Amino acid sequence: MLHIVNGDSVAEKLRQGGVQGKVMPWTEIYSYGPVFPDMADSRLLAARAEYLETTLGIPQYLYRETCEKQLRVLKELQKGEEVVLWFEYDLYDQTMLLFLLDWFSRRPYGEIRLNLLCIGSYPGEDDFRGLGQLTAQQLIGLAGTCHPVSREELELGRMAWKAYSSPEPEEHLRLLNEDTAALPYLRDAFEAHLARLPSVRNGAGIVEQTVLDLVAEGCVRPLDLFGQAGDRLRLLGMGDLEFWRHLAAMTARPQPLLSVRGISSFPDFGRPDPSPLREAEVSLTELGRKVKAGEADWMAFRETDGWYGGLHVSGKDAGWRWDTDRRTLIRR
Repeated sequence: MLHIVNGDSVAEKLRQGGVQGKVMPWTEIYSYGPVFPDMADSRLLAARAEYLETTLGIPQYLYRETCEKQLRVLKELQKGEEVVLWFEYDLYDQTMLLFLLDWFSRRPYGEIRLNLLCIGSYPGEDDFRGLGQLTAQQLIGLAGTCHPVSREELELGRMAWKAYSSPEPEEHLRLLNEDTAALPYLRDAFEAHLARLPSVRNGAGIVEQTVLDLVAEGCVRPLDLFGQAGDRLRLLGMGDLEFWRHLAAMTARPQPLLSVRGISSFPDFGRPDPSPLREAEVSLTELGRKVKAGEADWMAFRETDGWYGGLHVSGKDAGWRWDTDRRTLIRR
């Protein structure tokens, strides 16, 4: 039996708890950077590796080695083997789940005994954030609650991965109009994904808008911002490196939304120590105040170059925008 889980913490706790079978954390962040329909294509994998190194500092060789090792485990699964997928409700987890469902959908149905455990709450945990906060005993107790993956779940996973990895905005939007009941957390996660795009109101995505709101409310320490933004944006499941990248973009010259003092740069994979951030402070610039209020369009002041799944948004116009009120994408 193979357990594929959403992180090292959950993997270690399952091992400590004595779960039957092997445990493998799926180490990816499909919620960040360029994503393609075929993530086993070496050329496309190289392009993603280069982007992650440039933006997050993850060494290309390390990323590619990890991906190849994970895919090798999948390819070496034998007929009749049992696999359990452990994931949560947020975008970070849902995109990993979609990738895996898409991958297994390409094998004959039933060849692998595929099971799914995907939760958005836990009894007695009013502030449930994810599997990682549970104890080894609690996780072992969940092990028997998984269910066999149905054809409907596999097909929806395949369709959703195709939409998420598509370069066409219409494909991303179309999923919001599909019946996604087979994967109950998918629709909300996908809407959170689209809300990251520049908004029609001021060109700021949901992450930037949340940061602007928090700073205006008096939250000025980067570490506090990460914690409070994470509380408000739980559906994203955003990690620290991705958040620091957002702050770096918001403080970038020549037209920053935030000014920062006390540090010269934010942490990345090669420099993960967050301790210098304890003495740092950020504040709204004049442009930041105008963008927060909807009086200026951030995209008019910067050359954006961002990836949202397979959707590449670049230039000053940014093409498609997210309409928060109508909860849809519109062409700028």
